[in-house]
Amino acid sequence: MHEFLAEVIGTMILIIFGGGVVAGVVLKNSKAEGSGWVVITIAWGLAVAMAVYAVGQFSGAHINPAVTLGFAAVGEFPWEKVPMYITAQMIGAFIGGIIVFLNYLPHWRETEDEGAKLAVFSTDPAVRSPFSNLVSEIIGTFVLLMGLMFIGANDFTDGLNPMIVGALIVAIGMSLGGTTGYAINPARDLGPRIAHAFLPIPGKGGSDWSYAWVPVIGPAIGGIYGAVFYRAMFLGEFSTLFWVLSAVMAVILVSAAMSELKEERTAADRVEKKIGEVN
Repeated sequence: MHEFLAEVIGTMILIIFGGGVVAGVVLKNSKAEGSGWVVITIAWGLAVAMAVYAVGQFSGAHINPAVTLGFAAVGEFPWEKVPMYITAQMIGAFIGGIIVFLNYLPHWRETEDEGAKLAVFSTDPAVRSPFSNLVSEIIGTFVLLMGLMFIGANDFTDGLNPMIVGALIVAIGMSLGGTTGYAINPARDLGPRIAHAFLPIPGKGGSDWSYAWVPVIGPAIGGIYGAVFYRAMFLGEFSTLFWVLSAVMAVILVSAAMSELKEERTAADRVEKKIGEVN
C-alpha cells in the first residue's frame, strides 16, 4: 500500500470511530445518547489504536499533521513528504466525516441542537477565549508528541505499541480535553468541519469558522514544540528552532494569562457598577 493511501485510510478510520462515538453520545434517540465524556475519550483512544494497527506498517500512521510536522522538525521524517501526508490526512478526515453522517442518517432530523450536530464533526471550547483555547490545544499536542517520543524510546512486545499510543490519547482527553475537546490534530478538526459545511444535514447551523483556526494552529505549534523540546531536554539537541519556539510559547502563555486577568477585572468592574446602580 502506498503511503498516501495508507494515511487516507488511517485518518478515515480515526474519524469513523472518533466522530462516530461523539454522534452516538450527542445525537437524539441514539442508544448511546448521554453516555458521556469517559465513553468519548476511551473510544477516541481506541480509534487511534485501530488506525495505527491498520496502516502503521505502511506509512507509520501519522494520521495527524501535527505529528508529521513534529517528526519533520527534528529530522525524523523528510520534509518533502510533508505536503503529501497532510493532504492525505485531510482527505481521509473528510471522508470519515461523510461516513459518520451516513451512519447516523435518521438521527440528524431527530436532533434540534445545532451545536450537537457540529460537535460530531469538529471541536469547540467549553469557555470561548481564543488565547486560552489556543494554549489548551498547544499543551495537549505538546504532550502528545512528547508522549510519542517517550513511547518510541522504549521496547514493547510486538503489536502492543498502538494500544500504548491509544492509552496516551485517552489520558490526554481525560486530563486536558475538557477545555476545547482536545482536537490535537488539525486534520481531525478541519476535515470533518469542511464535511459539515457541505453535507445536507437537516437543521444544521454554521460551521463556526471563526474558531476553526484554533484547532489548526494550536496543534501545529504544540506538535513541533513537543518534538524539539524532547530532543533538547532528553537528547541535548538545543537547536535554533527550540529557542525560537520557546520564545513564541512564552509570548503566547503570557498573552493568554493577561487576557484572562483582563476579562476577570472587566467582569468585576461590571458587578461593582451594577451594585452601585442598585444602591
